[in-house]
Amino acid sequence: MTMIFEPIGAAGFLFISGISIALSYRKRLVKVRISDDYNYRMNRNSYFFRALFIFIIAIIYNSTLAIRLSKPQMIWTWFILLTIVISLFISWPLLKTPIWLRVFLGIAIIIFNQFLVILLLPHNGESNIYGFLYHFLYNDITQDPILYFFPFFLIGTVIGDMIYKAFYLENETQIMNSSKKKLLATTLIFGIGFILLGVIFKTPQFLIRSSFSWIIYSLGFDLCLLTMFLVFEELNILNPKKSYKFLFYYSFYSLTIYLAHNILYFLFLNQLNVFNIWFFIDVIYISIEVILRAIYKKWEGSASLKTQIGKISLALTI
Repeated sequence: MTMIFEPIGAAGFLFISGISIALSYRKRLVKVRISDDYNYRMNRNSYFFRALFIFIIAIIYNSTLAIRLSKPQMIWTWFILLTIVISLFISWPLLKTPIWLRVFLGIAIIIFNQFLVILLLPHNGESNIYGFLYHFLYNDITQDPILYFFPFFLIGTVIGDMIYKAFYLENETQIMNSSKKKLLATTLIFGIGFILLGVIFKTPQFLIRSSFSWIIYSLGFDLCLLTMFLVFEELNILNPKKSYKFLFYYSFYSLTIYLAHNILYFLFLNQLNVFNIWFFIDVIYISIEVILRAIYKKWEGSASLKTQIGKISLALTI
């Protein structure tokens, strides 16, 4: 049952990250046009500095695990940090391309990857070009390999551009103008269509992570979930002007939390089962919320790695 909601994990994170990057990119382009002190070159350099710092953190994170487990090959492992930062590097030139091209590339990568992994999988561990390509593209295949998850990020940038046009450029006063209705109808129709296609195509492979059916199903799931939240926001069921502190703290300290949460692995190693895990999940989430609230009141951005990376990147850019 839990596998049905698995698209909320890495796939959902890459999808939302793509949306966020596209929105940030469009807003910064506006800043470039209206500001005398901020130009396109500064925007580009700041973007790559942030990506570079996250890449360094990702490699340090992987190296720590490689040393801890005595597995040097883990230095290059597709944990989510490495996947997101490589997606950032690849996506910069694509942000300037038309929406249809990014959609085409996303679908092409999904299809191409299915054939490539079949070709390279038998060469796992071999000391030849095929073994190197497998290690570079799929180590560890149970994690978040770039060719499996970059399409989520790329499709996310497409949705981000559509959201920017519908929700930021439109000045109509109606509760829901035509651009918003078109966006919501598009995401809902494609979302439901992808879910049905993923479930019907070689059932029950849509429950097997990283299978072709799972990727299609996950795209549909994330599109439908996004549509639901956009509708809630537009109908004021969720008011973005309100302060959702629970979500705010997790977003503000997201990178910090990701690096720190690994302590929980050793704290609960071999102590959880399918029943007691839900109790400890609730306790952990509430405890983290209380801790983050206290940290924010005392240190605010000083304790946020994401904020500090942004400041350093801007300083180096200037």
